[in-house]
Amino acid sequence: MGHEIADALGILLKRTTRTRLHQQLTDGMGEAFDELTYPVLSALARTGPLSAADLAQVAGVNRSGVTRRASRLEAAGLVRREPDPADRRAHLLVLTEEGRLVVAELRTRLADRITESLSSWPPGEAETFARHLRRFMGEGPFA
Repeated sequence: MGHEIADALGILLKRTTRTRLHQQLTDGMGEAFDELTYPVLSALARTGPLSAADLAQVAGVNRSGVTRRASRLEAAGLVRREPDPADRRAHLLVLTEEGRLVVAELRTRLADRITESLSSWPPGEAETFARHLRRFMGEGPFA
């Protein structure tokens, strides 16, 4: 069973799988927001204000990639830079209100896609899967 789960996780975690999903989720949301900026905005929504270096680790993108993507998001009014109170030389990336609204839209789109993909499952199976997935994430190798 461990091999079967590992194989499924391998597909789920592949960069191409994530990129394809991010493309689908961001389709039609504007030029500044696409499969490249999605991980930065999503990570920032999960963590709150962070430096580009710290955000790079969370988003799985190198620091210069975060900086380029954050600049696009800033130009679109989704992110702003604020002085870091702990280090006057540094800046934190912060979601704007518009950025929070975009994240909410993306999360709704993702939830809708997941719900749609599980709609053909027998009654109760999707709920059981969700419960077991939460447990696996809390107790498994990713905990």
